[in-house]
Amino acid sequence: MVKKILIVDDSPAEVHLIQSFLQQGGFHSVGISDPTKVEEAIEEERPNLILLDVVMPARNGFQVCRDLKNQANYSQIPVILVTSKTAPSDRYWGEQQGANGFVAKPFTPEELIGAVKRFA
Repeated sequence: MVKKILIVDDSPAEVHLIQSFLQQGGFHSVGISDPTKVEEAIEEERPNLILLDVVMPARNGFQVCRDLKNQANYSQIPVILVTSKTAPSDRYWGEQQGANGFVAKPFTPEELIGAVKRFA
C-alpha cells in the first residue's frame, strides 16, 4: 500500500518541491498552504504522516503540532517538522510540541525521503 503524506507549507512552491521528491520516493502526497485547514485536510485525506512547516501565518507549525498531538483522533499521526528554524532551541521546542522528526531546510531528496521512511 502506498503511504499518503500531508504536506503543510504556506509556500506553494515548497509544497510542489516536496511533492516531487515524495513522488520519486514512491509516496502519494497532498499539499495544503493554509495551516488553519489542517484538521479538515486530515479528515478528508486520512494521511499516514504529516510534513509540517514551522514559519507560517495565522498558525505556526509548533501550534499545529501541539494542537494535533493534544487531540486523541490525530495524536497517533507522525509529524515531521520541515523548517528553516534549525537552532537547537527550535528542535527542542518542536519535540516539546510532540513532533516525531525534524528535517532542516534546505534539504536533499534523500534527507526528506529518509525521514519519511522512518515514520511512514
